[in-house]
Formats: sequence, structure tokens, C-alpha cells
Amino acid sequence: MNQQAKAVMVLGTTSGAGKSWLATALCRWYARQGLKVAPFKAQNMSNNARVVPGLAGRLGEIGSAQYFQALAARARPEVRMNPVLLKPERDTASQVVVLGQVRPDLHQVPWRQRSEQLWPFARDALQALMAENDVVVIEGAGSPAEINLHHSDYVNMRTALAAQAACLLVTDIDRGGAFAHLFGTHQLLPEHERALIRGFVLNRFRGDATLLAPGPEQLQAMTGVPTVAVLPMWRGHGLPEEDGVFDASATGLEQAQALKRIAIVAYPRISNLDEFQPLRAMPGVRLVWARHPADLEGIDWVILPGSKHTTSDLAWLRQQGLDVAIQAHSARGGAVLGVCGGLQMLGQALLGVEGVDGVDDERSGKAPLSTPGLSLLPLVTTFERDKLLLDTNASFTNTALAWAPLSGVHVQGYEIHQGRTAAPAGQPGPTEILHNPQGQALGWQQGAVLGLYLHGLFESPAALQALFGIQARPLDAVFDDLADYLDQHFAPGALMNLLKPSTA
Repeated sequence: MNQQAKAVMVLGTTSGAGKSWLATALCRWYARQGLKVAPFKAQNMSNNARVVPGLAGRLGEIGSAQYFQALAARARPEVRMNPVLLKPERDTASQVVVLGQVRPDLHQVPWRQRSEQLWPFARDALQALMAENDVVVIEGAGSPAEINLHHSDYVNMRTALAAQAACLLVTDIDRGGAFAHLFGTHQLLPEHERALIRGFVLNRFRGDATLLAPGPEQLQAMTGVPTVAVLPMWRGHGLPEEDGVFDASATGLEQAQALKRIAIVAYPRISNLDEFQPLRAMPGVRLVWARHPADLEGIDWVILPGSKHTTSDLAWLRQQGLDVAIQAHSARGGAVLGVCGGLQMLGQALLGVEGVDGVDDERSGKAPLSTPGLSLLPLVTTFERDKLLLDTNASFTNTALAWAPLSGVHVQGYEIHQGRTAAPAGQPGPTEILHNPQGQALGWQQGAVLGLYLHGLFESPAALQALFGIQARPLDAVFDDLADYLDQHFAPGALMNLLKPSTA
């Protein structure tokens, strides 16, 4: 591989060890050294995605983690930074996105065979980024030592070898077994791959770091790899989680103290939840994740977020009894917000086509499905094969009740959806309250129920000011805090040494 950049890669002993967080912090740290930096992850599996510039002038989508890493690196996010994105639709099936575009032809290809077809796209994207930058910060996936998958895993050590990356191996010490995880992962790798690991990182440590001795020293004696950082537990760093809900419990103030109590419905195929990160630490807000009707008791706003599989998540919502609870909340005058898939659920019906959203591939040749919605907005959604990807500016007009402060507010966001939503033919629709510059409706309101196709409302400083009277902390300040944290807790000189040839 012809390369100019030095590559630093973050591997993990497990999923959730802290790879995405650490890679983001490294992007900002190296950028602050005056270096041109780009992030890279060969393949991401996540339903959190962002719209970014693609190839040949087209827009595409990448995982949100690489989007934020690019911002931390002070680089323009683009599709080569995450050339393969798998978006889970069921436990056994994912939509395959290659260089920002959906590839239906790869959907049914067996896992190992598909990996061999996808690696050339990842390799070429990596090669291009290496040629254009000083440093490429690479994020691995899961663990590099899954021996049953090792020969077909191109996201971890195949990428590391192609980039000749200096690798950090991070583990979550809060879960216990950290030294065993580090040693076992190191030892399960072939010797030529082990040689790329330059440092161990203990993440989420609570307590007196001196009590770790002589563990790090013994581990280095057995592996030859030093522990270069012990990172204390830091829950409030301000960076969105890559996958899953932020916490298992409520965040923010206790209910009695909260000025605004907000519930986000946490259905199984929730997507783009990172856009709600600003609510997590918003003063005066108590944020809860709703999975049962009792979770909506005493709530001011109910938010139905995006979904990668709207009809199956709507079915789950009904199984939990949340449909009745949301309708009752609305009938009492409570505010409801649906975003993208959540907007689609609020309508009267969702019409499917074969192979898209709620219609399984085996229905070929049968009539499209029609799924009743929650009927809180007089709208109907029809799913189409082509996915709409847009970077969008839009302005609110005529908002009322709980959403009245948004009137006249201009916001910037993005759209990712295959549904097309409109009022039923011949029937009056809800009030159009959000339009893009072309005059197309992106939002509708009826009573206190608001539905938007635009993602990013709570990432808009103007919207937060209007709704809460408060500005969220700028992301750029969050990235700088992450870099400061590395300065405090990495061994002196360790990060710059990763850019030098190994002395081992």
C-alpha cells in the first residue's frame, strides 16, 4: 500500500470497551498537534448514521461514530471514512451500505463470502485516506481475537496489517477480568499480528490507580506490551454513545425537581438516537427510556425516535401496551414528537412494498402490506425502494401549544428514510409546520402532536434556545475536553511515540 500517513488503531477486548470514544479523542488530540487527521472504520454495524458527501457528487451515509470522529479531527466527514455500514433490521439480517449507498445484491450473500467481497472497498478507501493525511485513526470492531471469525474478519487485524498500524488494545476494567481480557486477546493473535500492539489501555477505572500494581508490570513481562494509560470512569464526557440507549436508568434531575420530563420510546430497532444526546445533560430535564406504559407516568413529552424497521417496532410498541399509553397521553393534551420512523408510526397507516421495511422478501408477488398506525396524525406513509438521503435546512412556521416556541426557528439537519408521507387523498391533512427551502413539507402538527422527517432538532442551538432557553455545550468544546483527558492520563510521550516505528 502506497501510504503517507501513520496509522493509529484502537482495538478492544470486547464490544463496548471504549473504542469509539477513544478513537474520537485521538482524532482531536492528533489534530491539535497540527497534523492532518482522518478517521476510518472498515465496517460498522449500527443504526445510527449520518448523511455525508459521497462519491461522484452523491450523498451517502456513514456510521455516526465516524461522523463525530471526523468532526473531532477537524476533517469533512465523507463515505470513505466508513466504507461499509451494516444496519440491522432483524436479529439475522442487515441492510448493507457500501461507500454510502445501499447494496441490495449483498443482502443475502453469506457472511464469510460477503466479507471477501467487501474487503476491497474498505482496502481502497483506507489506501486513499492514507495517501491524503498525516495520521489515520482507525477503529476496530468487537474483538480482534474471535478465533472462529478471524480468517474472514477484515475490520480488525487485516486492516491493521494493511495500514501497518500502531495498535492500542483497550479494555473495560469496570466489568472485571481486565488483565485476563488483555492477555487472552494478545495471546490468541498470531505472532505477526501481536507485534502491532504497542500499548494496553485500562478504561473506566474507579478507585486508587496505585492498587493496580503489580498487574501492569506483570502483564508487560508476559507480553512485552506496556500499559500506557489508565482512564478513570467518566460518564459525562458529552459524546453520544455509538449503540444502544445512553443509560439503563433515567438521567438528569429527579422527577420532582425537573422542569421538563421527557420519555423516549426505546423500541428494539431504534435508530439515530445520538441526536438526543443534548437532552441527556440539559439542565431542568429528566430523560427516561420508555419500554412499558408505566414509564410514561408523569411525563410531559413523549418522543418516538427513528426506527430501522418501523412496522416491526410499531408491532413491539403495541405488544408492550405503549400504543394505548401514548394515545392516552395525547388525549390529555400531552406533547408527542415523532421523528422519521416515529413520524410514520403517528400516522393512520403504513403501506409496504416487497422487501422494504415491514414486508419480508418471501412475500414476492403478494399484495403490499398495510399496517395501521397510531392515528395521531392524519397521514399515510408508503415505503419505496429508493432511500432518500438529504442534508437539509428547514424553517418552522405556525407551531402551537407545546411546540409554539419553534415558530420562526431555522434548523439544519438531515433526512434518511425510505418512506414517503402525505395526507390521504381527498382528506384534510394536519398543519404543515416545517418546510425546506423548496417549500416541501418536512413536519406536521395536529394538537400537541408533532411529526418531523428532519433529524437533528435537538442539535440545533436555535431550537434548544427556543424550547429550553439554554444552549447545549458546543461539540467542539467536548472534543477538546476529550483531548485534554488523554493529556492527563496517557503516559508522557506515548501518543506521539505511536507515530514512530516500533522498537520491539
